[in-house]
Amino acid sequence: MQELKSYKNELILAFTLLLLIIALVYKQGKVSSINSSENGTSSSLQELKEIIALKKVWGEEKITKKVEKLQNIISPSKMKWSLKGKKLTATFKNLSAQEFNKIMMKIMNLAVELQKLDVSNTGTSYQVELKCKW
Repeated sequence: MQELKSYKNELILAFTLLLLIIALVYKQGKVSSINSSENGTSSSLQELKEIIALKKVWGEEKITKKVEKLQNIISPSKMKWSLKGKKLTATFKNLSAQEFNKIMMKIMNLAVELQKLDVSNTGTSYQVELKCKW
């Protein structure tokens, strides 16, 4: 028992170091779990912002007017147009390369869901069949 008393300070120091190591491991575990939850939260927040932005674009009331502008790009003799509510079925025939590019650029810049986009090339003319909704 007297030997333990002589090593009293060393035992206190060893016990303190043991507690210090345990506290360090515990703290590192907590910090890593907080960081992983923050990464999940920030990515979820970013996804939510993107969804809100897309809803604003897709919910725009002027989309119908923008879709109707497709009708004015090409002469009526080259197209068949059917607009019912928020669904469009259009067929463009005998388009030149410039007309084809104009139509495709307008279609790709619209916030619509393309259900069918069929493009065929016969010689120097193009044919486009389009079905979309919004």
